[in-house]
Amino acid sequence: MIKTVATTPFTDQKPGTSGLRKKVRIFQQPHYAENFVQSVFDSLEGFEGQTLVVGGDGRYLNREVIQIVLKMAAANGFGRALVGQGGILSTPAASHLIRASGAFGGLILSASHNPGGPDEDFGIKYNVSNGGPAPEKVTDAIHARSLSIESYHILDAQDVDVDTLGASRLGDMTVEIVDPVAGYADLMEQLFDFSAMRAMIAGGFTLSFDSMSAVTGPYAVEIFEKRLGAPAGTVRNATPLPDFGHHHPDPNLVHAKTLYDQMMAADAPDFGAASDGDGDRNLIIGRHCYVTPSDSLAVLAANAHLAPGYAKGLKGIARSMPTSGAADRVAKKLGVPLFETPTGWKFFGNLLDAGMATICGEESAGTGSDHVREKDGVWAVLLWLNILAVRRQSVAQIMAEHWATYGRNYYARHDYEAISKDRADALMLALQDQLTTLPGSINSGGTIRSADDFAYTDPTDQSVSRNQGIRLLFEDGSRIVFRLSGTGTEGATLRVYIERYVDQTGKLGLETADALQPLVRAAQEIADIQGFTGMERPSVIT
Repeated sequence: MIKTVATTPFTDQKPGTSGLRKKVRIFQQPHYAENFVQSVFDSLEGFEGQTLVVGGDGRYLNREVIQIVLKMAAANGFGRALVGQGGILSTPAASHLIRASGAFGGLILSASHNPGGPDEDFGIKYNVSNGGPAPEKVTDAIHARSLSIESYHILDAQDVDVDTLGASRLGDMTVEIVDPVAGYADLMEQLFDFSAMRAMIAGGFTLSFDSMSAVTGPYAVEIFEKRLGAPAGTVRNATPLPDFGHHHPDPNLVHAKTLYDQMMAADAPDFGAASDGDGDRNLIIGRHCYVTPSDSLAVLAANAHLAPGYAKGLKGIARSMPTSGAADRVAKKLGVPLFETPTGWKFFGNLLDAGMATICGEESAGTGSDHVREKDGVWAVLLWLNILAVRRQSVAQIMAEHWATYGRNYYARHDYEAISKDRADALMLALQDQLTTLPGSINSGGTIRSADDFAYTDPTDQSVSRNQGIRLLFEDGSRIVFRLSGTGTEGATLRVYIERYVDQTGKLGLETADALQPLVRAAQEIADIQGFTGMERPSVIT
């Protein structure tokens, strides 16, 4: 029986760049999750009888909200739901399943790299039929509907068994519980030379992959251990846990320090990698050689032709504005376009759909290609392994040759987390007030050539996105970018991106902190970060 339940709006359900993310206790409020799901459905047209993909990263509240989604999808007229077994679907696997099944769209239950548990974070994101995140016109409609919603529709029925593969009925809707890993792993075998990677591993190549007790565990075990033949135990923290084992599932040098320490040890494996809560981010570390996400994007783009799925070359490369310019030099050498977009994978999706780009990346450890419409952590690791298998060099050797060819972009991101929103907004407003006076000024970083608030005109539909981050460009090609992040659930996060380019004739072997120190001082001088935030140092440096 379909129930129509009266409700009142919540005023805090505006989706960000990656859906709606809040603390678990917020989602546990009566009607909260139901209101948002109904607002999604009310903002869509033409889904009657169509297929909806449902899954998540296994975090706390995942199973409960999946049952709500399924009963509401049935009550609202969907004809079929595809659900990852156990409620599990990595974000890239969900994107692939939407595309492969011809689904109308999908609801991904995740807060990505944010921590999980009863006192931590939860999220819901709607992806459209191309497998990518909903565009702004859809998220704006969802938000508008959430402010006026008066009721929601839900089936009064028993919970669905999401642990047993197979089909069942939920009202007039068919629910199919599907293997969350197999289809995705098969896609990876189509893109990469698994034979070459198997031979490399059989020949003694060693690797370590940290799934951070998050969603990629089953995917990594299937691909790295079962299909590529790496020894059992190569994948650590392989079981997805609702609280991610009390860890913060963000693959950076702070939260994946155990892996970093292993890779810097005397007996380090040849290659180390990690992925995040929902499987869309990656960390790459060679033996004694950390690779920044910006450099990783550039190396993958420069060498992608070594993998069968990219042997014909790239149509273009896209990077988010805060990401370093390392990929720009690769694009120039390859003779392909380089697109600089705002942060948010949906901007890449437009370029991928239009056939204008093949590989995309963000400095926040997200890299992907046109095989899906999300960033993809396991994909990035496999492309690195494919390159290593063909080139027969270490990660350190590949990086040294890359910098000798293209020069080096020294790069770091300083995150100031959980700042009060008023203070963060005041800092950004003060920077905006300086935009006209900063050009020509001299500070610890040198002379500023130009300053602006980044705006982007999408070449696929001419839509304009403004206020995407304040850029300070120096005479020597260095850069500082200030931006407020939209992925947290408490307060605001100020991200400061610091970049210094050194050409092939310069010092390519400096420590990153030493190379960037003058620009770090300049950022403090210009933005008065400590004065506005009260913080003497960043929460995280990556």
